[in-house]
Amino acid sequence: QVQLVESGGGLVQPGGSLRLSCAASGSIFRIYAAMGWFRQAPGKDREFVASISRSGISIQYADSVKGRFTISRDNAKNTVYLEMNSLKPEDTAVYYCAATTGPVAVTSTGYNYWGQGTQVTVSS
Repeated sequence: QVQLVESGGGLVQPGGSLRLSCAASGSIFRIYAAMGWFRQAPGKDREFVASISRSGISIQYADSVKGRFTISRDNAKNTVYLEMNSLKPEDTAVYYCAATTGPVAVTSTGYNYWGQGTQVTVSS
């Protein structure tokens, strides 16, 4: 079983930055889990943001965040990060961390475990 806890969300002005963290419990994180970040804005479907393989070698981003967001992981700390720069109002959403014991994926159906989410609001 994997438990995921996100943190780091908040209110930021357009053009600002935030770093989200996702702490995972259990050794399964280091051994098995590819990780992903998704987000869901009010009235919209949950959408893929970024993913990272277990080794950290394979990384993918949604086109909407390429060049602005960076995903990374520290397996020694059982933590995955999402560094968000040049934030825009359209980045406003609840951000979710997800883990999978399968191959790294870009769709929500590819993930077994989910965090509770952290709110990111970009507004002046």
